[in-house]
Amino acid sequence: MKQARLNYNAEKIEVLEGLTAVRKRPGMYIGSTGTKGLHHLVWEVVDNSIDEFLAGFGNEIKVTLLPDGAVKVEDQGRGIPVDIHKATGRPALEIIMTTLHAGGKFNSDSYSFSGGLHGVGVSVVNALSEWLEITTCWQGQEFRQKYLRGKPADDIYENGPCDESGTKIIFKPDPEIFTTTTFRYDTLAHRLQESAFLNSGLELVLIDKREDQEEVATFSYQGGIKEFVTFLNKHHDELTEEIIYYEKELDDCNFELALQYNKSYTERIYSYVNNIKTDEGGYHETGFKTALTRAFNNFAQDNNLLNNSDPSLSGTDLREGLTAVISLRLDNPQFEGQTKNKLGNSDVKSKIETNFYEFLTDYLSYNIEFGKSVVNKALQAVRARKASQKARELSRKNNNLSNRNLPVKLADCSSRKPEKSELYLVEGDSAGGSAKQGRNRKFQAILPLKGKILNVERARMEKILNNKEIVSIISALGTGIGADFDIDKLRYHKIIVMTDADIDGAHIATLILTLFYRYMQELIKKEHIYLACPPLYRVKIGKKEKYLYNDKELKAFREKNSGKNFSLQRYKGLGEMNPEQLWQTTMNPENRRLLKIEIDDLIEADEIFTRLMGSNSSLRKEFIFANASENIEIDV
Repeated sequence: MKQARLNYNAEKIEVLEGLTAVRKRPGMYIGSTGTKGLHHLVWEVVDNSIDEFLAGFGNEIKVTLLPDGAVKVEDQGRGIPVDIHKATGRPALEIIMTTLHAGGKFNSDSYSFSGGLHGVGVSVVNALSEWLEITTCWQGQEFRQKYLRGKPADDIYENGPCDESGTKIIFKPDPEIFTTTTFRYDTLAHRLQESAFLNSGLELVLIDKREDQEEVATFSYQGGIKEFVTFLNKHHDELTEEIIYYEKELDDCNFELALQYNKSYTERIYSYVNNIKTDEGGYHETGFKTALTRAFNNFAQDNNLLNNSDPSLSGTDLREGLTAVISLRLDNPQFEGQTKNKLGNSDVKSKIETNFYEFLTDYLSYNIEFGKSVVNKALQAVRARKASQKARELSRKNNNLSNRNLPVKLADCSSRKPEKSELYLVEGDSAGGSAKQGRNRKFQAILPLKGKILNVERARMEKILNNKEIVSIISALGTGIGADFDIDKLRYHKIIVMTDADIDGAHIATLILTLFYRYMQELIKKEHIYLACPPLYRVKIGKKEKYLYNDKELKAFREKNSGKNFSLQRYKGLGEMNPEQLWQTTMNPENRRLLKIEIDDLIEADEIFTRLMGSNSSLRKEFIFANASENIEIDV
C-alpha cells in the first residue's frame, strides 16, 4: 500500500479527451445509470426544444418511442447552425454534439430564458447513446449526421431544401452504460404533461410505437398553471373554489403563480425555474412564503380573527391544505443544493416578496370570505399543532421518542455505525420472532409491528403521535418526525419493510410508506427505504429445494420440469418460515431480493398516495380495477 502511494506521480494522471469522461463516469452527468438516468436523456433533448418555443419558434414537440428501443424528439425550432465555427474550424453542429458546455444558451441574444443551461447538454445524450442521428433544417436546407457512442460516424450530409424549420434527434441508449434501456411510458407522459402546464400554448405529443397498437397522448393547456392547480387538486375537496392567479414582469425575470386551498392537511408547493423543477425550493419559494404569511396575518388582525392566545399565525399553519405552482423565468439562474435543484439567486426573494405581498393584500381586501376561510383553517392547524406539541412533550417525558430509551420490542444490532446497520420493520410478532433468531445480530436490527399502523394520510400530527407502533418506529430510527425530523440522527442507513406477500401485507407496507413519504420524505430521497421480497413458493424435487418469488417464476418452473414429480408449498405469511428459511430467502444479503423505494416524480407519487390512502374510497377502487390485470411494480 505504501509503495503504491510512493509511485503516484504525473504519469498516473489520466486526461480524458472529448466525451470520454462522460462515458467513464456517467453518474456525474445524469445522476445514475438506472431508470432515472435513462429518462434524463429524453429530458435533455426535450428541454432544448422547449427553449426554442420560449424563444418564439414553434409550438409543437413530438416524442416517439420506436420499436427498436430508440427515441425520436422533433421540434419546430430554428434548427442548429452548421456553418464553420471560427475559433475551432469545425462545423457548429458537430461542436454542439461532441463538446461539453457548447451551445447558444450562454448567449442572451439567442435565448432570453433557458432551461437547457441547468442540464448537461445534448452532447452527453450523444456520448451515452449507442447511436444518435440528428436532422436539422437550418436556413432552408436540411442537414444530417450520425454518431456512434458520441463520435461522428460520417461527415455532415446536406440533403437539399426543407419546407419547415426544426430539429429531429433519434437516439438509442447504450446498453453498455445503462442497467435498463426500456423507457416507461407513464414517466414520460407525466413529465411532458407537466411541461405543457408550464408552457401555455405549447403542444407536447407522446407516441408509443413499441407495441402492436400505437398509443398517442397529446398535452396542451391554454390555461397554463391555473389548469395545473386544478389537476393537482382533482382528488381533494376544495376549501376555496377560486384559483388565485398572479403574474408579474420584473427586471430580469417573469414571475407566475397559481394557488388554491383544499381541506387536506398537506402543503403542496411545486416550484420551477425556466421549466426546471426546483424540488429543494430556493429564494423564489422563500419570497412567496414570506409574502403569504405577512398578508394573511395582517388580514386576520384587521378583521379581528385572532385572539390573545393566537397573536399570529405561522407560515406552516397558513400553508396547510395549500396547493401552489410557482413558475419563474430568469435570465441567469444560479442553482445550488446537492442535486442542483435549489435556486440561489438571492435578489429574487425581495422582488417576489414585495410584489406578491402587495397583490395578495389587495386581493384579500376584496375577497373577505376567502380570507376568513383560510384563516379559520389555519387556526384549526394551530390548535392541532399545540396538541401535537403536548403529545411530543409527553412522549419525551416517557422517553418514547428518545433513542436513549429504545422500544422494548426492538432487537438492536451490535453495530453502532449507521452506514453498516439495517433495521427490519416486520409484520407480526411471529415473523418478528423468526427474524430475530435468523438475523445477523452484528448489523441487522428487528422491530416487530403489531397490526396495521395509523393511516397518516387522514390524520394530523397529534393523532399520529398517539399511535404506539408509529412512536416505536420514530424512536427506533432516532430522527424525529415532521418539523423535528433530522436525518443526521438516523441510526440505520438501510430500513427494510418486511411484510407478508398478500393483500394485508401490501396494505401494511403502504401504510408504512405513507408515513415515510408524508413526514420523513428525506429517508426516501436519500435512498434509505427498501421493501423485502419474501418467496411465495417452496418447491422440492427429491432432495433438492428451490424458492420461487412470484407466479411468473412458478409458471417457468412448471414448464421446465413438466412430467416430473415435485412438492409445492405456498407460503401464506412470513411466520410459516423457520428462522433459517427466513434468513436464506429474505434476509441474507447474498440471496435476498430488495426493492429500493424511489421518488421518480413527486407529483405522480403524491397522486398515488392520495388515491390509495385518502378518504375517497371510489378513487381506491378505480385505481385497483385499473391496475388489477397488470403485474407491475409501482416505484414511488
